[in-house]
Amino acid sequence: MRKITFLFILGLSISCNDETTVFNDSQEDVKQETSQNVLDNSVVYDNSGVLGITEQDKLTGKWSKSNENELAGDYPLTLVAQVNPPSFSGGENLTASHVFVEDDLAYVSYNTVNDVYAGGVDIINIGDPNNPLVIGRLYFLNADINSVKYDAGFVYAVGGVNAELSVRATSNSFIAKIPVSGGKFNVDAITYGFQQGFVGTDVETTSNAILVTSGQDGSLTIYNKNNLEILEEIPFSDLRSVAVNEDNIALLDGSKGIRKLDQNYKEVGEIGIDSDFGIAKRTIAFSGANIFVSEGPKGAGVYNYATGTLLEHVPILINPAGVETGDIVTNAVATNKNVLLMANGGAGLCLSEEQDNATDLVGIIELEGSINYVASKDDYIFAASGKRGLQIIKLNRPSQSLANRCALLEEYKGSANLNVNTGQELAFKGSKNFNTLNINGSLLLCGSWTVTNEVSLNSDALFEMNGTFVVAKNNKRKNVTINQGATFRVEGNLTIYGDLVLNDGATMEFIGEDSVVSIFGTVKKSASATVKGNFKDIQNKFQ
Repeated sequence: MRKITFLFILGLSISCNDETTVFNDSQEDVKQETSQNVLDNSVVYDNSGVLGITEQDKLTGKWSKSNENELAGDYPLTLVAQVNPPSFSGGENLTASHVFVEDDLAYVSYNTVNDVYAGGVDIINIGDPNNPLVIGRLYFLNADINSVKYDAGFVYAVGGVNAELSVRATSNSFIAKIPVSGGKFNVDAITYGFQQGFVGTDVETTSNAILVTSGQDGSLTIYNKNNLEILEEIPFSDLRSVAVNEDNIALLDGSKGIRKLDQNYKEVGEIGIDSDFGIAKRTIAFSGANIFVSEGPKGAGVYNYATGTLLEHVPILINPAGVETGDIVTNAVATNKNVLLMANGGAGLCLSEEQDNATDLVGIIELEGSINYVASKDDYIFAASGKRGLQIIKLNRPSQSLANRCALLEEYKGSANLNVNTGQELAFKGSKNFNTLNINGSLLLCGSWTVTNEVSLNSDALFEMNGTFVVAKNNKRKNVTINQGATFRVEGNLTIYGDLVLNDGATMEFIGEDSVVSIFGTVKKSASATVKGNFKDIQNKFQ
């Protein structure tokens, strides 16, 4: 039997038993990682630091990275860390396929894109955003995991299993209900269900039910949340995704578009979509009165859910060299306040702004890997990026309380290379990305800021920052240098991917009780330099 891969092949005709069953497995095909060293080493910081954005020149239409003459960027993004995919014998080529975030935990699923069935599920503690931890990991030796969700003590994982090699599987499409406590899996009590179709594509939950979609010749299967018994099974030709918004249930059918169901799972309408959904992963997401649809090479479609009216198409506007056309597709969309994020496969992660009922393209976040899925919550973006695993990105939005304190300051709209001359006293609020920062006079920055290159405080200069300030990236380290008589005063979060150099007579001062500093290089402090105040030293570099 040839494998049915959700990310690439959904409709190969084979003969399978359509009967759905529930059983408790003996776990011979599921293993739990017990080595803390393996879990710890899965988190890497090699590429951590300031993220650039490839932007489109509004005059020429060309795409390029930042240059020294441009204005400072509006999005001071940073890559916090990456989580490498699991790897085990027979599962050496796993790719991150989906991510679900709840409270301080991220749940990530993995599958394999070739003919081998192998997958995994991670639980990642993101309570301390500077120090993500993999606290649980499962290996599926005979199954791909395409989508995952956590709800009330259980992880629900759906995907495809090699039924010919399983003594219990009656179909290739399955759901696993995995008990979780304190971020740990209970592998002895996993319950499975099988439904018609070649592969499980998506999962959602309500207060009393679990909704599972299958691909071609599949169904929407509704399970009892308590015991995984089937309540109802409704055949559909090609379901890719399911989304729930109060009493509204939306299904993405690759042969039709959006199918609307009521809370009793009765079809009450549809939104016909004339797009080629291909044979790959596609998702949908509610945002207020609208629904966003991943439409493959066409980009993302934005529709009014009630009327079905197409409000706009957000296209894929960059065509990277060396990437196959079939991999330049919108796989998933996510929204966070006024930000729209599009997981565009080999074309990367696109960031746009929703403004005045229209979408204004900002650019492509410079991440490695093919972006299969994206989720966003609070100040963070979580990108499932194929063989690059999970990438955790911080938006670095200024906090509302900080904005109130700095309300009288002007927004910064100047050069990406800020030079403060001797005798100048400058103060700005906002959230920008600089190339360089050179201070001879006095500067106050209030908000969230990133600097790609060096930061220099020259003799007798004063630099005060309230909020977030991040310098460089881990694989291209740059220094912050404080020279004689200069003072760097910090209230908030400071991260330096490089060295902090305190020359003779320099002062580093932390204000308040909650400041956090993370130095990835070393602190080079002369004997006559001074460090004042209370702060949390993440990397223990001030000892």
